[in-house]
Amino acid sequence: MGVTGLVLAAGGSRRLGEAKQLLPFRGRTLLDATLGMARTCGFDEILVTLGGSAEAVRARVDLSGVRVIENADFASGCGSSISSVVPHLSDVADRLVLLLGDQPGVRPSDVRRLAETDTPLGVLRYADGLGHPFLFRREVFGDLSRLHGDKAVWKLLHSGRYPVTEVDAGGTVPIDVDTRDDYERLLAGEAQ
Repeated sequence: MGVTGLVLAAGGSRRLGEAKQLLPFRGRTLLDATLGMARTCGFDEILVTLGGSAEAVRARVDLSGVRVIENADFASGCGSSISSVVPHLSDVADRLVLLLGDQPGVRPSDVRRLAETDTPLGVLRYADGLGHPFLFRREVFGDLSRLHGDKAVWKLLHSGRYPVTEVDAGGTVPIDVDTRDDYERLLAGEAQ
């Protein structure tokens, strides 16, 4: 079984107004923190998509041990980042765990349990609802290659086309940073 972790970090940060991947967090960048978390999940391989601010991210983020996939179509939504990765998946990869590059608060133990899911799709169930990361088994990769738009994985999850396992994560959905308020909430949570 090959498990690939995919960190989505190609967004242009339109709502925030600056490259959220490079926001300071825990003495490094937000993307560094997320990649650090991903490195502890036990993936066989880690991929990261870059698009908006790719040059600055390459200059300031530690990308050692990860394979970078550039998504020139990043402005069309995260679906394009996911579909751009499918051709680069290893032949032995039979599971893909999708992580958000701006959500460093995901617990690696939850990711490891999610990666063991036997259904074609898996998602974490938090106390306040479903949330990232998602798991996709190989039988879903064809559909992933055709995704487009920002909510494409949610549409696939709720399509009824595949059985879905919800893995109990407890706690609330970790903050992902889309706005200045989200970033301030993330920092405020660190101060507690």
